[in-house]
Amino acid sequence: MSFATPWVLALLPVVLALALYPRFARERTKPAGMRYSDNNLTQVEGRSVRLTLRPFLPALRWIAVALVVVSAARPQLSEAREIISGEGVDISLALDISGSMGALDFEPQNRLEAATDVIADFIDKRKYDRIGLVVFASEAFIQSPPTIDHRVLSFMLEDLDLAASLGLEDGTAIGLGLATGANMLKDSESVSKIVVLLTDGVNNKGNVDPITAAIAAEALGIKVYTIGMGNPDGVLTNHRGPFGDQLIIQRFELDEETLQQIADTTGGLYFRATDAEGLREIYDEINELETSEVEVRQFTRHRELAGWFLVPVPLLLLFQLLAGLTFFRTLP
Repeated sequence: MSFATPWVLALLPVVLALALYPRFARERTKPAGMRYSDNNLTQVEGRSVRLTLRPFLPALRWIAVALVVVSAARPQLSEAREIISGEGVDISLALDISGSMGALDFEPQNRLEAATDVIADFIDKRKYDRIGLVVFASEAFIQSPPTIDHRVLSFMLEDLDLAASLGLEDGTAIGLGLATGANMLKDSESVSKIVVLLTDGVNNKGNVDPITAAIAAEALGIKVYTIGMGNPDGVLTNHRGPFGDQLIIQRFELDEETLQQIADTTGGLYFRATDAEGLREIYDEINELETSEVEVRQFTRHRELAGWFLVPVPLLLLFQLLAGLTFFRTLP
């Protein structure tokens, strides 16, 4: 519930002050007294209902005044409705979860954690787009088909982990990841279809060549943006050895030439990210390049509730008047 003229509600404290004023004024005034030789004559057994309820009778009048003030503020129930015309972009996010994505050069997070955080923000900005999620290591899996339920998609993104932690064989099947992402969009009727592929390695698994997958994507009218992630120098990474996990310095190879060729083949772009801020800027740039052709019109219908607050007012005033003339009547 909202109010069309909420400033009128500022009168409610004034109404409360006027209602309480007689009580405080009475307490400051010294009451008249009489002397009795025996005050037992003034003591009454119990207290009648009339005497108990009588102080509350004036409150009815002030409640009625308060209801009039609330009514003047025009309480309303609002119903908003959005009408969306046009269409968004169908997006497939292909994300590498191979062991090298556990490298710690995106401090304080590893590469995968930094990537999922940035991708989550990217999803939040694409309110009207259908977005799907593909993950790949030695194999590729559809984590989520294209959906506009971005809340569920975000939950699935949060559940991601490195391939080894998920019990999957390690490796980097870039071609298979791209092919799976493109295949997810092949039946899309959207004018604009894109795959955003992020990896930090070289294609060394899977039976699909990355360039062949790019040619197939281009034939389907799908544009591919590729992102190479990671520092080219040696970086700290967790290594699971016979004596448990230990930190070692390791250098990972990134096939930038293939990623550039994939982007060129499909009319997309290739980006290189060496830190979290740079990765965020890349997704922001993609977000600006692929704008949704959507027009949103919002209609709000207000239902006035003032009448419901005015209905009790005459009843309260009438009850106070009749009660003052009958049950609570004061004799001279």
